[in-house]
Amino acid sequence: MLINCRRVKKWHFLQLVSMCCVMSILMVCWEHVDHHVVSHVKSYSYRYLINSYAFINKSLSVSPEEAARFGSFPYLLNNRDVCKDKDVLLLLFVKSSPGNFKRRQAIRSTWGDESYVSRELGVIVKVVFAMGANPDALTNKSLLKDLQKEHVNHGDLVQQDFLDTFHNLTLKLLLQFHWTHENCAHARFLMTADDDVFIHMPNLVRHLQDLRRRNVRNLWVGHVHRGAPPIRRRDSKYYMPFDMYQWSSYPDYTAGAGYVVSGDVAAKIYQAMLSLNASMHIDDVFMGVCAIAAGVSPQEHVYFSGEGKTPYHPCIYEKMITSHGHEDDIRYLWKVATSPEVEGISSGLVGKLYCTAVKMMLLCKPYFTNTYACMGAFT
Repeated sequence: MLINCRRVKKWHFLQLVSMCCVMSILMVCWEHVDHHVVSHVKSYSYRYLINSYAFINKSLSVSPEEAARFGSFPYLLNNRDVCKDKDVLLLLFVKSSPGNFKRRQAIRSTWGDESYVSRELGVIVKVVFAMGANPDALTNKSLLKDLQKEHVNHGDLVQQDFLDTFHNLTLKLLLQFHWTHENCAHARFLMTADDDVFIHMPNLVRHLQDLRRRNVRNLWVGHVHRGAPPIRRRDSKYYMPFDMYQWSSYPDYTAGAGYVVSGDVAAKIYQAMLSLNASMHIDDVFMGVCAIAAGVSPQEHVYFSGEGKTPYHPCIYEKMITSHGHEDDIRYLWKVATSPEVEGISSGLVGKLYCTAVKMMLLCKPYFTNTYACMGAFT
């Protein structure tokens, strides 16, 4: 009897210690857990029950004179003749920063090689790098000289005189749509992408050619975020104060890592920007606000990446359009993703079963988010 009593006491002691550990962890993490759970419940409730954002545009509407001030920065570098007298299938804006010379050169020698696209794919794609001015005034003069040399050699830089910082990404978005309206409005499609994104250009061109043949309009395609809540934590770079955006849910939008709009949508978004307050620093969300005014909704494509990096495998390469987070391996990925061995790897019954099984293992993991949806394994 005495032995049993000791065992019970020992078991109770272990329970007490375990409960204390759990409570301590909850107390430390509760603020984050509470914010994450509560904000998402509010956001999804708003998105799927109320499902109306029309009044957001009324709240963010401003006079044309006030709206014009957001994008009225002078050009430091420009080439207005990029698209002149050319049948442009795709105008591709790459969001870059002044100091990212290596990234731009890697893009020019891989998926952004316009001569390759013309020679191998038979279409015209124009790649333009959009940027602001370097925030470091001491190095800005020497950096500008280097940029001018780069621009003389390649003619593909468009730079305006605003600080190139995270909180000015919306200004960079305005730059892209304003420049397109003024200089390349006849392009069939407009794409915006980060300079650490890999784009499988052959797959993208084939997809866009199919859309052009079907004369698709009102197109806005990418990795769609639906019912995303504003982040109210001040320690996050995505912090959204109430005075800037007071509602519980963002409009639907595509991840800014890379998305495509048709030419008619680009024109509508430009017109919407002429009457909206562009002080919102999250450009992806501001694009969603503009789309409401333009009457456009984003469409999901399972092979447009979100913020994550795609798994490396030939079965993925065969279908991929974009993949995010490639700072140093773009040349390697371009080589393996466009290898002749990749083409047709899923052809035939055995190939389809093999690639479906591989993609299920790679994409359908609970912790695997922000790249391709599990649905991609079956397409």
